[in-house]
Amino acid sequence: MSDDSNDRSRMASTPLRDPEPAAPGTWRVASYNVENYLDGTSPKGRVKSAESKAAVREGIRAMNPDVLALQEMGGVATLLELRDSLSAEGADYPYWEHVKGADADLHLAILSKFPFADRRPRNNDSFNLSGRRFQVRRGFGEVDIRISSDFSFTLVTAHLKSRNATPEADASELRLEEARLLRTRIDALFAGNPNTNLIVLGDFNDSPESAVVRTIIGQDQHRLIDTCPAERNGAGFRVGSSVSASGKGAWTNFFLEKGEYSRFDYILVSPAMAPSLTAGGSFVLDVPNWATASDHRPIAASFRTR
Repeated sequence: MSDDSNDRSRMASTPLRDPEPAAPGTWRVASYNVENYLDGTSPKGRVKSAESKAAVREGIRAMNPDVLALQEMGGVATLLELRDSLSAEGADYPYWEHVKGADADLHLAILSKFPFADRRPRNNDSFNLSGRRFQVRRGFGEVDIRISSDFSFTLVTAHLKSRNATPEADASELRLEEARLLRTRIDALFAGNPNTNLIVLGDFNDSPESAVVRTIIGQDQHRLIDTCPAERNGAGFRVGSSVSASGKGAWTNFFLEKGEYSRFDYILVSPAMAPSLTAGGSFVLDVPNWATASDHRPIAASFRTR
């Protein structure tokens, strides 16, 4: 048995430790692309293996998020299977949201330990490109979450167009148009309340300096703030070559075919939300079998109720 296999075996039998136990009055938000979390009903014919599902749950338990945004989730049944499996392992998420867009297979989902004050799934947004009408493939998830009687925030999650080529249009142009629609929705939330507590997170499939991410972040007084996650394993920070010296955050995605490590996953916050972010509370989870779970590593950020 290889050293890597030994690591996975030990990890399967020993629960992962929360990277940083939540202090009283703090709570954690996370985002995780769980890579084709599909069952036998998938039109693609892909089924997530039991080993891969177990690795996903290990990562979730290691982060211990109070609110978890998921990308590449299958249908409602697969979300409830994950939720029930987590509950059996001691991680309960009483509240859930599933957003089905135009993509027949891959959807957005949200699990939460806190109740939803409102849900506004956006699964019909569309745009014109080169004379053709396109729908946002996975839609956008939007919920208001009540942390306490006097503190709530809005969470918006997205999984933008992949980098895979399509015959209909250039993938990067499709992704940018989706980003523009997402930013339009963000601006509408600011118009309703300039001091809104807002978290925008998910898999944007582009780098921090790209036009896509810069469009979502925006400008001026309504510019979102990138939490720039550092790399951390179950025992604390692990500063190494994968942590960007430019402060752009650690990598979150590995593209096997090209051997590329990229940062595609983000947690962005509004100016009003930024003071709630705990110092050093934003991280990319690094565990030995992360690739068994997904081609993405999950990200998280911790907040303190003001």
